[in-house]
Amino acid sequence: MSRRLRLGSQGLALALVAGLLALLVWKVAHPNHVPKGTAPNFTLPRLSGSGEIELASLRGKAVVLNFAASWCVPCKQEAPLFEGLWRRYRSRGVVVLGIDAKDFRGDGRSFVRRHRITYPFVYDGPGRMYDRYGLTGFPETFFVGRTGKLVAHIPGAVGRHDLPRVEGYIRRALSS
Repeated sequence: MSRRLRLGSQGLALALVAGLLALLVWKVAHPNHVPKGTAPNFTLPRLSGSGEIELASLRGKAVVLNFAASWCVPCKQEAPLFEGLWRRYRSRGVVVLGIDAKDFRGDGRSFVRRHRITYPFVYDGPGRMYDRYGLTGFPETFFVGRTGKLVAHIPGAVGRHDLPRVEGYIRRALSS
């Protein structure tokens, strides 16, 4: 490799590292704001069936709000877990609500069908709720109490090993 090419490559690598460092510093100085207090309200269309769901209409129930996308591998892996939670807790006043965001509507519908999801799933294609909830990626899950207050947040995937913590958050949401 010629000296000139090697120096050019090293300069490019140094510029890339400097750019990544600048991005890291910016992210630390400007973190996503995870909401506190009342969960940001929304009205979004259902992915299966017709009509819309407004979060505020679910007051009086505990809500497990799961942000997902059809292209997200961990979302596919946790879908059966949320289906199980829905079947187990819906008779106790818990609503599991999926939000398909930053996705195509048809892909979201296929995701719901493929994973045999029976809990309500709404569509936020452009991802308007992404910033309002301070998401950093997919999946993320929020727990909303009966009064509409946020009681817990799990950034990232939920697995079987997380069930005790998830069920504790559901109990907290039911009691608040």
